[in-house]
Amino acid sequence: MPSSYLLQSPSFSANLKLPSKPRTPTATPCSLSVKASSSSSSNHTPASTSCKGNNIRDEARRQYLTNPPQNQNFSAKYVPFNADPVTNTESYSLDEIVYRSQSGGLLDVQHDISALKAFPGSYWRALFDSRVGKTTWPYGSGVWSKKEWVLPEISSDDIVSAFEGNSNLFWAERLGKHFLEMNELWVKHCGISHTGSFKDLGMTVLVSQVNRLRKMNKPVFGVGCASTGDTSAALSAYCASAGIPSIVFLPANKISIAQLVQPIANGAFVLSVDTDFDGCMQLIREVTSELPIYLANSLNSLRIEGQKTAAIEILQQFDWEVPDWVIIPGGNLGNIYAFYKGFYMCKELGLVDKIPRLVCAQAANANPLYLYYKSGWKEFKAVKASGTFASAIQIGDPVSIDRAVYALKQSNGIVEEATEEELMDAMAQADSTGMFICPHTGVALTALMKLRKSGVIGPTDRTVVVSTAHGLKFTQSKIDYHSNNIKEMACRFANPPVSVKADFGSVMDVLKKYLSKTPK
Repeated sequence: MPSSYLLQSPSFSANLKLPSKPRTPTATPCSLSVKASSSSSSNHTPASTSCKGNNIRDEARRQYLTNPPQNQNFSAKYVPFNADPVTNTESYSLDEIVYRSQSGGLLDVQHDISALKAFPGSYWRALFDSRVGKTTWPYGSGVWSKKEWVLPEISSDDIVSAFEGNSNLFWAERLGKHFLEMNELWVKHCGISHTGSFKDLGMTVLVSQVNRLRKMNKPVFGVGCASTGDTSAALSAYCASAGIPSIVFLPANKISIAQLVQPIANGAFVLSVDTDFDGCMQLIREVTSELPIYLANSLNSLRIEGQKTAAIEILQQFDWEVPDWVIIPGGNLGNIYAFYKGFYMCKELGLVDKIPRLVCAQAANANPLYLYYKSGWKEFKAVKASGTFASAIQIGDPVSIDRAVYALKQSNGIVEEATEEELMDAMAQADSTGMFICPHTGVALTALMKLRKSGVIGPTDRTVVVSTAHGLKFTQSKIDYHSNNIKEMACRFANPPVSVKADFGSVMDVLKKYLSKTPK
């Protein structure tokens, strides 16, 4: 069915099949490109296993063989970041192993927007909504449910997914009302994911592409990254799922035990390097230029394609209404651009009519973007990042600085910072209302508190704070805070346990004292 007919048909809906373009088949059916038809109800429910022993990947393959999709024109390629679309002639296939442009700048994944625009915004809204909560391969993933906007040409057989994404958008009712006098405070819990952080969203895309490259006999032995914790956890998990070796460079004694144990448990080759993240990043760049190890850090623009789907999810969860503000913790700064890109694509393709204002929140001990913003964008200077409880954003020379500045300028954005005491207090306040957030989310909440106090964010503004990792990865920081065991920090909201003798009278005395102080 040609796309023009889809646009004209009075029965047009999300249940109609998107045309797709198969990869050239090889000798065996199992390596055929897979694109399950969205026109069949079996695309949205577990397979009825018409063939004994089928799994969801087998069923997707069978759907392709029995109902091959028609030709599609969706495609994507690497281009220099922020290149002039009219004059730029430099581009690369996504099947090439390339990380920087000829000038040494960042690359970006550019989609064929004209092909995507052949379908109206209402089509994409309905299609994406129809895939939520399903188990059809690979659309049960919050990332791959937007496959046409992520890696449109990859075979579904090559995708490595843990059905990541589709994370909770939590109405923080008590936190908003009690501490901020807000009715519309929401927290996007990206840390409720396969490895406990938003990094899964980008890593499923990168490792899937590596899986494809290895099947094409490209010179890729394994995948490597420098990490402050969460990137290594995501990389090692997805590589283990695909049977691909992973190599991790970690700064010695600068990440939590919970973060360290994840790549070890998933079988990664872990190097504990006596330097900080920036030093690890320099080493991994040098190593990947000499060995057949694919670079997985956010210098690689593939990860942006997965991370941008969190922005699209937010719009979905608000029934395609656009929030006023989205606040994102920033370290290496790929995520702020990813959110901008997701929101912008939705606007450009007609799903929404505007984008939210973005706020990037940095720890004061690692704040090069904040200092750049406060200077009026006059001159960027890397900093030597000091220790911070928000260890995943302890980065003084962020790779994606140009991406972040572009996203903030295009969204009329703001940059704020949080001291160690501010971020820990904010984390404790949020936890006291029923959450269990990470210190990085405490940085974002501090930014919100400052912007509310100054009146920049109003009491009725719909505001989303992005929580990037699960609080269970950072329990030691919470223990230290509630034990009043952090030097030169008042720990104003600490809630230490009360020691009491094991007899009824002592317990009653303590409880009566507690109840007399508890607000009615």
